[in-house]
Amino acid sequence: MDNSIQRSLNDKLYDRRKLGALELEKVVRECVAHEDHNKIRQIIDQLCHEFAYAVHQPHARNGGLIGLAAASIALGPEVARYLDDIVPPVLACFADQDARVRYYACESMYNIAKVAKGEILPYFNDVFDALSKLAADSELSVKNGAELLDRLVKDIVAESAATYISVLQSPEQSITDTQSDANSPTYASDAAFPTAFSLPRFIPLLTERIHVINPFTRIFLVSWITLLDSIPDLELVTHLPTFLGGLFKFLSDPNQDVHVTTQQALEGFLAEIKRIARVKRGIEEFRKARPRSRARSDSGSADNTEEGFSIREREDSLDATVTPNDRERDADGSWIPGQDVLVDHSRILEILIPFLDSSGGFLFFDGAVARPAGSFVHTEEEIQLTALRWVDHFFEICPEDLLPFVPRLLSHVLPAIAHEVEMVRQAAVKVNTSLIGLIVGLGDEVGSPPMSRQPTRESTMGERDRPERTSDRRDSQARQSLTKESDSMGRRTPSSIPPAPSTPVPPPSPTPPKSADLDYSATVNALTLQFLNEHEQTRVVALEWLIMLHKKAPRKMLAINDGTFPALLKTLSDPSDQVVTRDLQLLSQISHNSEDDYFTSFMVSLLSLFSTDRRLLETRGNLIIRHLCVNLNPERIYRTLADILEKDEDVEFASIMVQNLNNNLMTAPELADLRKRLRSLDTKDGQTFFVSLFRSWCHNAVATFSLCLLAQAYEQASNLLQIFAELEITVNLLIQVDKLVQLLESPVFTYLRLQLLEPEKHPYLYKCLYGLLMLLPQSSAFAALKNRLNSVSAIGYLHVAPRTTPSTTTYERPTRLKGKTDEIKWVELLDKFKAVQERARRAAQMQYSIRTSTTQSTMSTGGVGATSAILSPSRTSTPAGSATMAAGANAGKTVPARGGLGIGRLAAAGRRARR
Repeated sequence: MDNSIQRSLNDKLYDRRKLGALELEKVVRECVAHEDHNKIRQIIDQLCHEFAYAVHQPHARNGGLIGLAAASIALGPEVARYLDDIVPPVLACFADQDARVRYYACESMYNIAKVAKGEILPYFNDVFDALSKLAADSELSVKNGAELLDRLVKDIVAESAATYISVLQSPEQSITDTQSDANSPTYASDAAFPTAFSLPRFIPLLTERIHVINPFTRIFLVSWITLLDSIPDLELVTHLPTFLGGLFKFLSDPNQDVHVTTQQALEGFLAEIKRIARVKRGIEEFRKARPRSRARSDSGSADNTEEGFSIREREDSLDATVTPNDRERDADGSWIPGQDVLVDHSRILEILIPFLDSSGGFLFFDGAVARPAGSFVHTEEEIQLTALRWVDHFFEICPEDLLPFVPRLLSHVLPAIAHEVEMVRQAAVKVNTSLIGLIVGLGDEVGSPPMSRQPTRESTMGERDRPERTSDRRDSQARQSLTKESDSMGRRTPSSIPPAPSTPVPPPSPTPPKSADLDYSATVNALTLQFLNEHEQTRVVALEWLIMLHKKAPRKMLAINDGTFPALLKTLSDPSDQVVTRDLQLLSQISHNSEDDYFTSFMVSLLSLFSTDRRLLETRGNLIIRHLCVNLNPERIYRTLADILEKDEDVEFASIMVQNLNNNLMTAPELADLRKRLRSLDTKDGQTFFVSLFRSWCHNAVATFSLCLLAQAYEQASNLLQIFAELEITVNLLIQVDKLVQLLESPVFTYLRLQLLEPEKHPYLYKCLYGLLMLLPQSSAFAALKNRLNSVSAIGYLHVAPRTTPSTTTYERPTRLKGKTDEIKWVELLDKFKAVQERARRAAQMQYSIRTSTTQSTMSTGGVGATSAILSPSRTSTPAGSATMAAGANAGKTVPARGGLGIGRLAAAGRRARR
């Protein structure tokens, strides 16, 4: 360059530098006219090294920037071969400390890009990186200059990124031939000439920059992502998994502009994924239906002539929209935009799952990030809600890809069902419903009816097709016609193509056939962990899931040997009634589908739980037993429990448990059929059932007596009363007798009260009831029973029961059918009762002696405190039980008849006697 031009470019005044640039532009134009490329390269080299790279001379750098811009303008179309020397020094000035240098660098690059146009695309990554940093610049002028440059680069990318090939990549002759042939444009499909813009080369840079925090840089990135996604031939959605996670984290930004732009970008990607899946599904269905339609049209049937014509007409209309080159690519039919786009649904789901949690998207923030008060909660819910909506749409897009993620989805979706925000809760419920529909639509186990799920699958298809028709209207006009055409061919209505009677066509499946199946073990583990969730609704839904899985695949669920069964037993102590009800339903379902060993193990575990958790027995014992009897065979339950309790060494617990079982047997509406069966012992099965219960009921004297009354074994009940005289009459025993008298006045024993009118048929009934009357103190129960007997006393006195001994009794029962033999060994049952009661007496004496020795040792060391404890002893000797406690409360309120001792006074007298 001339010395005058150099002095002008080094001047501190902008006007003089501009005059020097104009002079330089004239010189370069002359060199271009004379094709003096050596001098041009020398000028550019001098501008770069002596001016643009002069780090500590800001005026020289500014002169070099304006000089490079002037040289580029002068070069015009020839600038492409010099961009390798021009662009790097300009990009280096973007990071200068002087704000004016950064601004002039934006101005210089703007002029260069305006001249180079598509030739600037090979340097897109460097320009993009520099602009992303300037988007957060502190100087407003620099940000404005960078914004102008950004708009220009966006225009160039939108216009040329998909098709432009640099002149340096192809010979001039090839370009000339290409321009002369209108039918052979230079496109990205030419393998010998790659495009100037490379999306795979840009994606790693975007992945690196997507984790920025500055809101201006985030807006810059989202704007570029939206632009690149709008270019059809680039197929940015293919690379979506690489930056989707960072894009979701943008939703947590407190800046409203970032939030809005990010939400719009995510909605655009989701709509594109849905459109691509819809196009592929329509093409697949069309290809499957096309051979069948041709076969019908070629068969010559008069019934199918009109139908074949309509199909050919639609095929011709679709082929008319396709170019000859497109027809060569797809020999089967038309080519539709999006049919070759590959979307990695599994990777996208892998990214979405952490954001389903309430804190999944915020692990990357540190404490130094400033955010307004309340913004964290809002953004947390927004991210969770967006992720839930994405997952819900994937049931329409790719249901077959969701199966491997079901356990992990359940771990995140079920807690969200109890979310405090209504919108999140509704979205979680919707995803949960879709998950259930997905699992129900799977094939059943071997042995189940093959067509049992077919109506469900057809209804699922209908529901999934409706949103597809609605979303078609949102697509662009060019794609809408092709997509609708493919959908109309892929989803033919039954009226348009009636199935042939000889070869019925199965209904289309919503998912392509795949060998993937649900991981039942991982799913059960994920659901079992939800039992620990603090929210009731989450625990209820987890149990409903297990119930559904057991109904669908009982063999697979029973084959899973894990800690599910102990967890289900522990859940019986849950404070929620709904959870306990679902838990009992699931336990009943497992027991129903399992073998006898499993059922027995369940009963043993249930009794063990009751034995260790007496509070559960008091509060939920009756509820649990009644629910099990509703869902399972009640006779099977009572037989199994009776066999276990008969061998139980803990006689105190066995007595309490028998009392609870007997109370349910006498009063529960669910056991009405069982009571009817016990009233008549005419069948062998009924007699066996009675004997089984009697041997176990021996742990509780009053329960055994009530069982004999229920079975109308009045002679056996009369003999039991004779044994009662040998037992210790405790307060607990009297309370149970009091309750039995009240029960005799209930509708359960209506038949017994009517039998009092026939003393000749039931002679021992009077003896039983009068014996019961003699056991009671003169309380309200005594008065009620006495009034009942007095009302039929005139009849009863006429027929005195014969005196017989247990050794000579025949146990003839008038209700027994003629010809039936009584196989019940009544004497052995009485001996069994005596033995069990004697064992209970010895256990009580042993417990009393241990308690007495402990009390004496306490007195020798405890002083006054121990003496006061003895003077007011506790009632721990009385077995605890819900029925006992309730009856004790009622007994405390009874009014003695005619001044006699009531149960409350008798208890006080007993305490004084013990002292």
